[in-house]
Amino acid sequence: MSAEFPVRLTPEAVERLSRLLAKDGREGVFVRLGVKGGGCSGMEYVLRLDTRPLEGDLTDEQSGIPLRCDPKSARYLRGSELRYTGNLIGGGFRFENPNASRRCGCGTSFAPKRQSEA
Repeated sequence: MSAEFPVRLTPEAVERLSRLLAKDGREGVFVRLGVKGGGCSGMEYVLRLDTRPLEGDLTDEQSGIPLRCDPKSARYLRGSELRYTGNLIGGGFRFENPNASRRCGCGTSFAPKRQSEA
């Protein structure tokens, strides 16, 4: 894992993402991780398959999974872990983010810590 890349994948996330990438099959496809304004807590996580790199993207490859994250999102995600669980209730991908002061019940959005809290 790159020292600069903000998110670490768990083995379960790697396994699931591997299957999703194989099923997608597009040339040059990678996993984009990030955040954007929105959601019920203020910031919403971004997790999608993409083929369009952006200038300035941070890049990494973890266990064969190509990853990209924009620098602005990296500030909010630094030190995070992306987990996956196949549980029927509460299953799916979930970010464990040390930079969140709170998160919504479904785990798709969060409120960032103020700089003095970080």
